[in-house]
Amino acid sequence: MADQKLDKKDRMKIPRARMPEQEPKDRIRNFLEVPYGLTEEQAFTEAQRCIECAKAPCIAGCPVEVDIPGFIKLVIERDYAGAARKIKETNSLPAICGRVCPQEEQCEVVCILAKKFKPVAIGYLERFVADYERENNLVQLPKKGPDTGFKVAIVGSGPAGLTVAGDLILLGHQVTIFEALHKTGGVLVYGIPEFRLPKKIVQSECDYLARLGVEFKPSTVIGKSDTIDELFEMGYDAIFIGTGAGLPNFMGIPGENLIGIYSSNEYLTRSNLMRAFDFPSYDTPIIHGKNVAVLGGGNTAMDSVRTALRLGADNAYIVYRRSETEMPARIEEIHHARQEGVQFHLLTNPVRFMGNDEGKVVAMECIKMELGEPDSSGRRRPVPIEGSNFVMEVDLVVVAIGNSSNPLIPQTTPGLDTNKWGNITVNADTMQTSREGVYAGGDIVTGGATVILAAGAGKKAAKAMHQFLLSKKGAMSASA
Repeated sequence: MADQKLDKKDRMKIPRARMPEQEPKDRIRNFLEVPYGLTEEQAFTEAQRCIECAKAPCIAGCPVEVDIPGFIKLVIERDYAGAARKIKETNSLPAICGRVCPQEEQCEVVCILAKKFKPVAIGYLERFVADYERENNLVQLPKKGPDTGFKVAIVGSGPAGLTVAGDLILLGHQVTIFEALHKTGGVLVYGIPEFRLPKKIVQSECDYLARLGVEFKPSTVIGKSDTIDELFEMGYDAIFIGTGAGLPNFMGIPGENLIGIYSSNEYLTRSNLMRAFDFPSYDTPIIHGKNVAVLGGGNTAMDSVRTALRLGADNAYIVYRRSETEMPARIEEIHHARQEGVQFHLLTNPVRFMGNDEGKVVAMECIKMELGEPDSSGRRRPVPIEGSNFVMEVDLVVVAIGNSSNPLIPQTTPGLDTNKWGNITVNADTMQTSREGVYAGGDIVTGGATVILAAGAGKKAAKAMHQFLLSKKGAMSASA
């Protein structure tokens, strides 16, 4: 019996799908992915909630302008692999974006249904179709353009770099990705825990690009082993820099050099990339604190504090100087952290760390805060409350207050302009830097941001790089 199509009024009455997931008491003992994903029937029913509105504001809400109504229509037709391919017309990483992108602030927030009901669960559907295509071996290699003879170097294999590679390889260019770490995927591998983004998902995206012909060169630190200028000397015609924001920020308060105080970068890299959680299969050292404080309120802070629980913490604290309203973390991540027993110390700011005779952190002095006038970020500025100091017992602290851009390439590339924060400056329309033939995108340009924004920058850069290479070809032909 064929599926019956509901009229618009009936569609609007369908409740939004709830993602099945592990129970909190179970998941804090493992690193398996928390949400299970929608079932086929859940996905089909959720897709029917889309009322196929004429203006489709969800498309404009997506940084890479995925044809959201188009892929949802294919879900209703039960052509799930076709739906995944529709997304891939503009987004190379649907299985990743369906898991970690803040749809609630982008495509879903402008959904027409959201005016009276809950928006269509676009992210859930994106994840479902991408997983369906991969798990059923339905991934197809698209047709590539004729070989242009041009070589492109991409520095960094995070979401921006992977997107540029995927677009340019299809346009007929030879593409090589240089990655400093021994695993490809950039922040997707070292920064996001297994329970939120399984590494097999990232690896499958890299494997897909390799099947298209992209060459990967891991364990290659551009700026040390070779510079940007030396890549040009090696025969590359254009270069994309996507090295991210990997330089951790610290608070600069007394005691910050005590044993047991990590940057979130180091803490998560040890657990995620070096698999410290999988002992004894991987003998990566990591401190297993019993009273763990994570400083910050973003997704990285939530990743760190939830990792600490899974590594055996009795008490895992978020210490954040503003209120929950100002927290930049996704609502879903805050919700999951609360479910798992994370304790939130809001409007609280550390002022010093205290250690024992062995130089290990044992406590943290904090001060209570209140919110004043908005600052440059638009959030109300936290102001210390005099005389409100108190001490928390901690044996592990993770500082997750943001990162700065990786300085290595700007420091070793003459003529590459940066701003006062060390971010590479680019033309916002083309992502071209101050150097001809050199483009950049992702966190190295914006500072820490989202996967989909990095992918959007990659798409802009790929388009501009293609035009640059074609103009170069035209100039070569004219001079011949």
